[in-house]
Amino acid sequence: MKNDTIVGISTPPGEGAIAIVRMSGDKSLSIISEIFFNKDGKKFKKFEDKTIKYGHIIFEGEIIDEVLVNIMLAPNTYTREDIVEINCHGGRIPIKRILSLLLKKGARMAEAGEFTKLAFLNGRLDLSQAESVMDMVSAKTKD
Repeated sequence: MKNDTIVGISTPPGEGAIAIVRMSGDKSLSIISEIFFNKDGKKFKKFEDKTIKYGHIIFEGEIIDEVLVNIMLAPNTYTREDIVEINCHGGRIPIKRILSLLLKKGARMAEAGEFTKLAFLNGRLDLSQAESVMDMVSAKTKD
């Protein structure tokens, strides 16, 4: 589990305009650098901390989606690992294709609550903070 790069969908399931696919771990930057290209079809040479870049996810010459990619470098992130967030179109097909591609490139699917678990294990959150996050995520409201 240590040194794994995990990926998960950070937005609620269903149809929405935008979805966020989050990846955390030491392979995050190398994975995104293989599939993310600028609007002119060129690979990004460098990723800087706390930046958002516009471009396309491309696999085998096919544009999968037009995206914004957020780069957050360790240790100043939620998990204290490098984090990449892909803001893509919210339809089920783009999300599924991007997720499948990230898994194919070496990330593994995150377990439920694993990003928060990493934040706790890496000293970013204490136990009461981690429990509070889990309570908020699983909270139910009246309709």
